Amino acid sequence: MGSQHSTSAHPASYKRRKEDDREDLLDEREQEEAIAQFPYVEFTGRDSITCLTCQGTGYIPTEQVNELVALIPHSDQRLRPQRTKQYVLLSVLLCLLASGLVVFFLFPHSVLVDDGGIRVVKVTFNKQDSLVILAIKATLKIRNSNFYPVAVTSLSSQVQYMNTVVHFMEQAEMGGPFSYVYFLCTLPDIQVHNIVIFMRTSVKISYIGHVTQSSLETHHYVDCGANSTAV
Repeated sequence: MGSQHSTSAHPASYKRRKEDDREDLLDEREQEEAIAQFPYVEFTGRDSITCLTCQGTGYIPTEQVNELVALIPHSDQRLRPQRTKQYVLLSVLLCLLASGLVVFFLFPHSVLVDDGGIRVVKVTFNKQDSLVILAIKATLKIRNSNFYPVAVTSLSSQVQYMNTVVHFMEQAEMGGPFSYVYFLCTLPDIQVHNIVIFMRTSVKISYIGHVTQSSLETHHYVDCGANSTAV
């Protein structure tokens, strides 16, 4: 009888221990499930600051600010700015447009020099020496195709009559070998005393460190019989 009682007591204690382990395991699972149902909550005091890189709203002690390194996951949206390609493309296009406009407005264009005609002719006669003195005022038209002003640095004009240089931009006296011109210009039987002169004009123009030269060759009819003024 004593041996049978001892053998039956061992299985009973084993079952009781097994049931206790099972209850402990169930209690641990229930505790984990209960904790998982609550969000992350951290109680802070006065000696802590907000951690901006934590998941949610977290805090770290103030004295540990210089000791911690914030780790941002690669999947964080802050590492992927929206419309980055569009902004880069727009910036490139704006730079190209600005460069093109600068080149277009600053690129040197042509400066054209045209003849404006003879405006004033003043005639003086020297009967003693049979001279005809002509004071001719001619005009030039300079057309600037640039988007900035230009400066005329020099201007020279050469006057020829019958393939002979008469003078340069000064009062011209036609006598000596051209003494017949005096008789032509003073002949009373002719109403219009026209002579043909050839003018070669050279203009130097400077703009943005660039110097260009334009030449103009023209023929003009000049009435040497009297003063004239063009309107």
